[in-house]
Amino acid sequence: MLPTPDTSHVAYERIYEPAEDSFLLLDTLSSTSETAFLQNRFGKNYVPLVVEVGPGSGVVIAFVNAHAQVVFGSRNVLTAAVDVNGYACKATNETARKAAIENAATHGRFFGAFQGDLVEPLKGQSVDVVIFNPPYVPTPELPKQPGQVDLPQVDTKPTFDEDSYMLSLSYAGGKDGMEITDRLINKLPEVLSSRGCAYILLCAQNRPEEVKERIRSLGDAWKVATVGSSGKQAGWERLQIIRIWIE
Repeated sequence: MLPTPDTSHVAYERIYEPAEDSFLLLDTLSSTSETAFLQNRFGKNYVPLVVEVGPGSGVVIAFVNAHAQVVFGSRNVLTAAVDVNGYACKATNETARKAAIENAATHGRFFGAFQGDLVEPLKGQSVDVVIFNPPYVPTPELPKQPGQVDLPQVDTKPTFDEDSYMLSLSYAGGKDGMEITDRLINKLPEVLSSRGCAYILLCAQNRPEEVKERIRSLGDAWKVATVGSSGKQAGWERLQIIRIWIE
């Protein structure tokens, strides 16, 4: 089992704490089936760009970067992250830095975590692997989606209300828990490279079979499959990871 990055420096009062969903992503991305898929898809002579959207503590993208040699079969892997929460960006940078030091023989190159809304900061058709652990909990409404003026500066200590607001952005998914995930899926044709793929976490309340049918409706070249799952509730996988790719 590959070591999990240290997140002891993360302020969990304002940043999502790694939990079952985070660890399911780690297990899935390092599984025999997915490392084989990624290594066959990109090969040793290609340098993939891997971007996690909404990294929170940074545990997932730091893991992928730290174990690039194992996951991709090569250290020639570029990684980055985008989060609307500037504190999460700062935490992710530190998590990735520490994990790279602890895995000096296997890590790729981490460019950094950048503050922004989903994939908006990214160049079109430039990303080879998107990883997304979204705010997937169904809620009556979404928290106000922030502009720059809505978030405290990372060099100041947030108030209790600001902490609560930033945490709500990490879990509240609106109707069916899918409002943010739907936005990201709609952007995949714009952001993924010709070899691109995406790993997205869903829960049972997100209606995953309907989500997969909608992805297939993007066109014959678009494929989707469940590649990881955790637990069952009333016959449904409580959490699952879907892989989306283009053939």
